[in-house]
Amino acid sequence: MLAQVTSGAVAGVDAYPVRVEVDIAAGLPSMTVVGLPESSVREGRERVTAALVNCGFRVPPRRITVNLAPADVRKVGSAFDLPLAIGILTADGVVPPGRLEGLCFVGELGLDGEVRMVRGVLPVAVRCRETGIRSLVVPAGNAREAAIVEGVRVLPARTLADVVAYLRGETVAPFRETAQRVSVEAPPGPDYADVKGQNHAKRALEIAAAGQHNVLLVGPPGSGKSMLARRLPGILPPMTRDEAIQVTKIYSVAGRLRPGGGLIVERPFRAPHHTVSDAGLVGGGTLPRPGEASLAHNGVLFVDELPEFRRHVLESLRQPLEDGFVNIGRSRVSLTYPARFMFVAAMNPCPCGYYGADRAQCICHAGAVQRYRSRISGPLLDRIDLHVDVPALREHQLTDERPSEPSVTIRDRVLAARQRQHHRFRDAPATFANAQMEPSAIRRHCAIDRSGEALLRGAIRRLGLSARAYHRVLRLARTIADLDLAERIEVKHLAEAVQYRSWDRRRIGER
Repeated sequence: MLAQVTSGAVAGVDAYPVRVEVDIAAGLPSMTVVGLPESSVREGRERVTAALVNCGFRVPPRRITVNLAPADVRKVGSAFDLPLAIGILTADGVVPPGRLEGLCFVGELGLDGEVRMVRGVLPVAVRCRETGIRSLVVPAGNAREAAIVEGVRVLPARTLADVVAYLRGETVAPFRETAQRVSVEAPPGPDYADVKGQNHAKRALEIAAAGQHNVLLVGPPGSGKSMLARRLPGILPPMTRDEAIQVTKIYSVAGRLRPGGGLIVERPFRAPHHTVSDAGLVGGGTLPRPGEASLAHNGVLFVDELPEFRRHVLESLRQPLEDGFVNIGRSRVSLTYPARFMFVAAMNPCPCGYYGADRAQCICHAGAVQRYRSRISGPLLDRIDLHVDVPALREHQLTDERPSEPSVTIRDRVLAARQRQHHRFRDAPATFANAQMEPSAIRRHCAIDRSGEALLRGAIRRLGLSARAYHRVLRLARTIADLDLAERIEVKHLAEAVQYRSWDRRRIGER
């Protein structure tokens, strides 16, 4: 007796179909699972056996062989419990084989037969739509997540007995979630109106948001660096439906969706602690999972106290900052996770935090300052477009009760600049903002006159700009021009872009 049940598994952030084949033959009672199962899959035999018995079904006292096809791909996780149980019942004649047509099953089983939440349901739902599978049976806690995908009927399962009753035609599936829509209005978050002073830093973050540029904030403790960074998502454009689905897929695979959660509509803001490992930051591990860089996809990755991070951990960010994705290579598997984010870093100017401050005495000697700053490599700094000084607030700024400019006003200007970029790059779908421009696009869209060329040649001599930093200055100037609604880059735009390379000036001065 042979039964075949359709299921799915996740590799990276995408799913692939898995066919669970169950054969019941004469022999001593046993259950063998083949098809490169990991321990979490093999342990499912005991969960399935207990769930079947506790739901009133029998486990055939014969030799049961289970194959997970394709057999050359390693299978991980507990999502095969439900299809395995359905396969056994179908092969034993309890469930009519014809009822499995057009159905896909994923879910973990408790010993009492409860169908429990699993990771990666959204990618499986997307794959079902692509392969023409009409209905998807998922744990009830994953139903809203699966219902994000249009064109797939979602059947939530609370217990194994409920699933069997539905397959035998004894009950009607009780649930059909309407596909969700992305609201243009995200829930309100922290507002720049709460930030006193720091107009220069707010201007820099507005430019960063308008062109998807990376930012380094440098200032003494208490100057407002973290406060400024945490308000950045509030001035970014709302996510499109495709962007929201990308983000939700990553959180689904990582197991970060809350029970019953649906589509994520707010841009992510991730702020890992400086003790994070390289696997925690960019992904990986024995069983690879997305890291903080991927969890920040389409949002903001905020790295506070930048020099306190271990150097090799920071260097692991170089590929995602440049390419927008992370490659995880293992002997048995190679995975790619999306990681296109705005990188915002904050740091003190020295170990004590008060180097160059007006109202506090720095106690660090020159060598300590240099060693502290040298923890950040030149290649990493080259990938940061704006270096922004955030000085301590003065008394009149702290006591000023006049309201600051709200985030919604800043966001309107950012949206206008992004609309210009959307029109500019309409024939290049891989480029959506100025920060993604390739050298060929820079030549086409960042033309400058002779005065601008002279200013840039002087900047290259004074600051020692690399080729990468030179291109970043041009991209930044293009964004500043977009905020000014200017067709061409003018000298004033270049001058403002160059003054955001303050860390290059410091490195030159330290040599």
